[in-house]
Amino acid sequence: MSRPGEHEFETLATRTAYEGAIFAVRVDRVGMPGGGTANRDVVEHYGAVAVVAVDELDRLVLINQYRHPLGRRVWELPAGLLDEPDEDPVDAARRELAEETGLAAREFSVLVDVAVSPGFTDEVVRVYLATGLHAVDRPDPSDEEADLEVARVPFADAVDRALSGEIANATALSGILALAAARARDGAAATGRPSDAPWADRPDALARRRHH
Repeated sequence: MSRPGEHEFETLATRTAYEGAIFAVRVDRVGMPGGGTANRDVVEHYGAVAVVAVDELDRLVLINQYRHPLGRRVWELPAGLLDEPDEDPVDAARRELAEETGLAAREFSVLVDVAVSPGFTDEVVRVYLATGLHAVDRPDPSDEEADLEVARVPFADAVDRALSGEIANATALSGILALAAARARDGAAATGRPSDAPWADRPDALARRRHH
């Protein structure tokens, strides 16, 4: 038997249990330490991008959108899915920022990558910092986005909302608090990693499933 941290968890068999509009569920048979095996359910989800957009007055651009699983509107960052397997995530971030807020940005950097719940899903979100904001045309929204509220919130207030529980979305919390941590370390001019930084955990199983 291998020592802790040395076992190779090999997938011995796999099957699709469910495939829906935005996620699929597969069941993997995985080799366990000591020679046994176990089934592991995996929710395949598109990767996603989100944007911490900061304007010239140090306000964050937040959106308030209805989320049916929670049955209420939730404060979030502008965000969207990477449903094309080879799409440049920076291009996706630009698109979602324009579609949801009518804004573009001159500079993008990577704040943090968030594995949303790695115990059961491969979903990972890349969160960008965007600065140098300016207005652009916003496409006509539909469905939940037709009810989407856009607000500019002072950065310190956004941090307070995150810590008070008013902001509960995991990606928004990660982005806001990552920026707070970066500023605590590097000052008000803090930025993230390069916008094209490697993204080892970007999920692509669902996008490739849909395009084959």
